[in-house]
Amino acid sequence: MNQKILDGKKVAEFIENQAKTEIESLIEETSITPGLATILVGENPASKMYVNIKGKACDRVGINSTTITLSKDQTERDLLDKIEELNQDPAVHGILVQLPLPPHFKLVTVFSAIDPKKDVDCFHPTNFGKLLIGKEDLVPCTPKGIIHLLEHYEIPITGQDIVIVNHSTILGKPLALLFLNRDATVSVAHIKTKNLKAITKTADILVVGAGTPNLIKKDMIKENAVIIDAGISRVEGKIAGDVDFEGVLNKVKAITPVPGGVGPMTVACLLQNTIICYKNLVS
Repeated sequence: MNQKILDGKKVAEFIENQAKTEIESLIEETSITPGLATILVGENPASKMYVNIKGKACDRVGINSTTITLSKDQTERDLLDKIEELNQDPAVHGILVQLPLPPHFKLVTVFSAIDPKKDVDCFHPTNFGKLLIGKEDLVPCTPKGIIHLLEHYEIPITGQDIVIVNHSTILGKPLALLFLNRDATVSVAHIKTKNLKAITKTADILVVGAGTPNLIKKDMIKENAVIIDAGISRVEGKIAGDVDFEGVLNKVKAITPVPGGVGPMTVACLLQNTIICYKNLVS
């Protein structure tokens, strides 16, 4: 499939339609509606916006979505108690803790408290560990969305030289594992990498999620590279990615826009993961 702009919004709509059809069938079979609970800590405007977007997507496909809001001043114990309450709630099949959290919360402690069977973000050590041995039962939403997008547009992964500019638990590390599972050669870099340009220029597929607007310029990529821009920032009131989109457009084979690329795919894969958790619990 030859298309330069990788339209994540369009592919996400296709995934949503599939999810809606599957959920209707599952509810008819079980009389149980899938439920997703999101915990929001604090009043971060961007986090509130993302939670709202996810809630609307759930509504469109037939998932019961609830949001629990905690004050940023509440303790880690308060959050862990709320997670345990949701772990025990049979109407909740997926639990999501919206990131970022205030600094006094330990992410590993929070992720470990979620029932692995309800871990729609796939951050529990048990689920993350399965990725290390090649089991993709649950996959973190953004990496999963990137793989779906590449596969939808029939962009080869096997044997490709891939560079990921992000080494987080949310994106870079799990995405590297997914690419390795598909026999790609993977390099992981970040904003503190020495001579980043020398590394990014080797990439057949370049994934960037550094949160630094216009980090990647035309002279940092090879001819006919595929660029996945997972960065998101605000520049002069507008959403911007990590790649100089207009500057690289004539040099790349394909590229995701920001917005409308990786973001919608992340939400669509959250719906898929909620269905997976639901099916595992209800069956």
